[in-house]
Amino acid sequence: MLYLASQSPRRAELLTRLGLRFGRIDLDIPEHRQPGEAAEEYVRRVAREKAGAGLLQVMSAPEAVVLGADTEVVLDDEVFGKPADLADAAAMLRRLSGRSHLVISAVSVVNAGREAQAVSRSQVSFAALSEADIAAYLATGEAMGKAGAYAIQGYAECFVERLDGSHSGVMGLPLHETARLLKQFGVMA
Repeated sequence: MLYLASQSPRRAELLTRLGLRFGRIDLDIPEHRQPGEAAEEYVRRVAREKAGAGLLQVMSAPEAVVLGADTEVVLDDEVFGKPADLADAAAMLRRLSGRSHLVISAVSVVNAGREAQAVSRSQVSFAALSEADIAAYLATGEAMGKAGAYAIQGYAECFVERLDGSHSGVMGLPLHETARLLKQFGVMA
């Protein structure tokens, strides 16, 4: 049985698009970048930690396969995680305004005998945002709980001038890479 080690409704929605049935495991894994840790290695590590912690919770389930993922926005080697509050969200959006940033999404799949991982890198270019644009976006409530303070699948999609990469990866679960991993584990045909 497949398990998604995530509280994210977006990841569950995306995984459902693959036509799969799965259980969910709610975890609270600390997401803190270590000093000197490269942004991509940080994202990879967090995805592995989520998958591993999830597997520990379902070890008694025969044939358990656990998927963990992490997605972060990176600008100038700074990782923009989830905003602490609306002021933090506004500050992130101001920094992203009129610039291109990297979105790194790592997927880890594990079972009792093996693990595999894939990474999606997407370049996202934002239009210049006015203070009114930022205030209107914050009023939607979408910014909270999202890496970089935006949800590409929502109102913020109108900020995106260019996307080079995976739309689903920017949402939080790159479906191409995920499907490839799940095929390796026999979860998908």
